[in-house]
Amino acid sequence: MGDLPKTGAVTAADHHSLLSAVVGSDRMARDSTIHSYGRSFNGFAARLLPHEAKILSEKEGVVSVFPNTMRKLHTTRSWDFLGMREKMKKRNPKAEINMVIGLLDTGIWMDCPSFKDKGYGPPPTKWKGKCSNSSGFTGCNNKVIGAKYYDLDHQPGMLGKDDILSPVDTDGHGTHTASTAAGIVVKNASLFGVGKGTARGGVPLARIAMYKVCWYTGCSDMNLLAGFDDAIADGVDVLSVSIGGTVGPFFEDPIAIGAFHAMRRGVLVSSSAGNDGPLEATVQNVAPWILTVGATGLDREFRSQVKLGNGMKASGVSVNTFSPRKKMYPLTSGTLASNSSGAYWGNVSACDWASLIPEEVKGKIVYCMGNRGQDFNIRDLGGIGTIMSLDEPTDIGFTFVIPSTFVTSEEGRKIDKYINSTKYAQAVIYKSKAFKIAAPFVSSFSSRGPQDLSPNILKPDIVAPGLDILAGYSKLAPISGDPEDRRFANFNILTGTSMSCPHVAAAAAYVKSFHPKWSPAAIKSALMTTATTLKIKDNALGSGSGQLNPRIAVHPGLVYDIPTSGYIRFLCKEGYNSTTIGLLTGGKQKYKCSNFRPALGSDGLNYPSMHLQIKDPTARFSAVFYRTVTSVGHGASVYKATVKATKGLSVRVVPNTLSFQKAHQRRSFKIVLKGKPNNSRIQSAFLEWSDSKHKVKSPILVYRQSI
Repeated sequence: MGDLPKTGAVTAADHHSLLSAVVGSDRMARDSTIHSYGRSFNGFAARLLPHEAKILSEKEGVVSVFPNTMRKLHTTRSWDFLGMREKMKKRNPKAEINMVIGLLDTGIWMDCPSFKDKGYGPPPTKWKGKCSNSSGFTGCNNKVIGAKYYDLDHQPGMLGKDDILSPVDTDGHGTHTASTAAGIVVKNASLFGVGKGTARGGVPLARIAMYKVCWYTGCSDMNLLAGFDDAIADGVDVLSVSIGGTVGPFFEDPIAIGAFHAMRRGVLVSSSAGNDGPLEATVQNVAPWILTVGATGLDREFRSQVKLGNGMKASGVSVNTFSPRKKMYPLTSGTLASNSSGAYWGNVSACDWASLIPEEVKGKIVYCMGNRGQDFNIRDLGGIGTIMSLDEPTDIGFTFVIPSTFVTSEEGRKIDKYINSTKYAQAVIYKSKAFKIAAPFVSSFSSRGPQDLSPNILKPDIVAPGLDILAGYSKLAPISGDPEDRRFANFNILTGTSMSCPHVAAAAAYVKSFHPKWSPAAIKSALMTTATTLKIKDNALGSGSGQLNPRIAVHPGLVYDIPTSGYIRFLCKEGYNSTTIGLLTGGKQKYKCSNFRPALGSDGLNYPSMHLQIKDPTARFSAVFYRTVTSVGHGASVYKATVKATKGLSVRVVPNTLSFQKAHQRRSFKIVLKGKPNNSRIQSAFLEWSDSKHKVKSPILVYRQSI
């Protein structure tokens, strides 16, 4: 139902009154109501029949009605890699310790060393949040100052057998993201010796508030909205949301809705892009007021070495925490251990379920083709390890339930040949070690653009480390996620855009600690325009503006700011209903798009990046982007524009020089793109404004759809 009324108060009775007109009586309305949202925005969740939902959607004052759906969850080295050293002098500790990072996630494990509060005073005076007093939860402290949980579904089977109705984290995901963002400094952290180092968050002094909205079955829309409603009202400074789902209209997407209201109240929302890469057009959380984060790899990779009885060695990506107790173990293959009866479905060479004889597997390392979770199957059959060959290289190191690793298909053929050359094949799999690699690069799993909802907004916005991230974990969750795994640890190595998201949330809090009055759009611009540019071969549709570079973002020189009215003009241009937008922006005041200046240019938004999708790849094209930058430097400055573009793409900046006499002055310019039919689906350019002290960079990407 949009923003809160001007009176600032919404009660459940208001919602019951509206609902009773739909369902027939006040009693039925009260029985069908699940939850009323009224701290930061106006709305409610209720159990309705389809025809009742339709009637409700037509009522005056209702923005949208949509079904409750389930969404899914999408570090020692990472902060050093990003240039934020442990003893970095460029910090504002007095402001940082009063920053509150909120997370919508799976809860928090308070006994994790990352959340100790020694040396902390009481919460900031601005804080209005609470700590849930419930079973299995030890309570908050002066580091974790807020913790709530939301189980609004109350449906049988919605909770897993290990779920606990409290903010306690039985999954490990929420503890991991929270400690990545704001965990304190913990020396000698590791996963059973793998990845050993100092674990810490990007803003280790900041406070944490956890809103547990996810359970075994996922993260429901009504829980997400409740988390947003409370977090905004409680006084968080930044929100990290490592959750995603099907992309749909902004006003039917709980993350887009919650993030819009957060933006209006000065709270930046960082959200993950999704883990459906390397396929194109898979990016999620695409609303322009969200800071959408893709994943990159670090300059280290965990690999586990294999040694055969004939002396051959191979190594592959793996997070293998097991140390061998013997020099060698018997080695076989899925083919040799096959169930000769043939009474199964599957591929014996891939060690598919029920395709192998337990007697031929027990006590042995088994060579399998492909990656189908064979470690679980081999363990259940009594095997002590597995070597898996992959057709394509991988950058993802899984945590296996038995000693396991990947090898290349070529190495796999050699291993198979050795197994078939002797009656007593042997092998050993060693514990994983870290190896130096070239970085950053876009991780294979990270979701890519383009997006269809707002085709001329480039998403993801930015990329940050999300591959093999070591951070805090819950001792209620086995490190592999398998209920039969008895390994529990204070720290774990996880991979996903879920891990990238809190890196950017922490970076936003870091920038805000120096610039508390900056808007979410200004902070977002600072992070995007100072990002480290990645090479085109790293996939321009997946890298956005580039790799997060927090230290430089504190002094970006210029920012592309966007007030709420800018987003409204954009929505009008996108064809959203004027009444709907008016209700969303507040009160009962009638709203008309004609009351606002029309949004200009191909995208209609003062965005830090520029994107153009062309439906006809055989046609010439031209486009204009209008932009306004605000000087956030000191004193007078003159910025000159330079452009680097791929062949066949013409980029003209008018004017190409911007003069500022003092800080906070604004200057406008336009970018004119022209191009001819081209064999390449993607053409790109980079615009850089420089005054010799600052480099303000913006990617320009043209995408041609296939015929």
